[in-house]
Amino acid sequence: MIEIKKNGSTIQSLQIGIGIIDVIVNNGKPMKFAEIQEKTKMTKSNLYKYMNTLTQLDLLIRESSTGLYHLGPKLIQYGTTAIGKQDVVEQITPYLQTISQQTKCSVLFAVGTTNGPVIAKIWSPDQILNIGAQIGTLLPPNSSSGKIFNVFYNNHITENWRVAAEPSMTDEDKEFHKIKEEKIAFAKEPLITSISSVSLPILSYSEELVGIIAVVGFTPDIPSAIGDETSQYLLKMQQAISKTFGYTNP
Repeated sequence: MIEIKKNGSTIQSLQIGIGIIDVIVNNGKPMKFAEIQEKTKMTKSNLYKYMNTLTQLDLLIRESSTGLYHLGPKLIQYGTTAIGKQDVVEQITPYLQTISQQTKCSVLFAVGTTNGPVIAKIWSPDQILNIGAQIGTLLPPNSSSGKIFNVFYNNHITENWRVAAEPSMTDEDKEFHKIKEEKIAFAKEPLITSISSVSLPILSYSEELVGIIAVVGFTPDIPSAIGDETSQYLLKMQQAISKTFGYTNP
């Protein structure tokens, strides 16, 4: 059933149309009219009008031989255009500034490479802190960003970054399982004495790693557990940022 959020300033019919498209997207493969009706709980006559409109706009295509509906060329065009114009670092930067202002700490954005996470952007508060890194720095495996990379980076990576699969789960393996579940990693003074970090994965609609946001500061200012108020704030930001790349929390 399509969820409609009633609001005097929104168009309900548009919500229904997008909802129908979402049903097909979430199904993962083309659908028959009857299958769409079963999912949406709409009447045949009403659904037919929506399907006819969506196909006329090239948002959906109906195969005449099978009667199956699938995504149309207009949606592919929209998606390709959006991806082509997407500058990840530029898109992330306002969030780095917000997080830095909230935490009063330096905030990094690192992108994944076959050698590990590399810093692509740094945002520091007024009181600039020497965090021992600059743009282009490769972050080590024992940093919080390195841990996020090890857990969420899906491409082929070097042996130094692979975690050996042990029959008896090591402490490191347990931590990585926890990071995958909680989507947050902590590291106490991995590079410089008195400087610690906490990192979060930014995920795409396909749950691939877009990049890593790390908050770096003096150890007393950096949370070390998920229950910390700052950790909860960062997790909310992680969800909000990932949502801009199409990720939805499963």
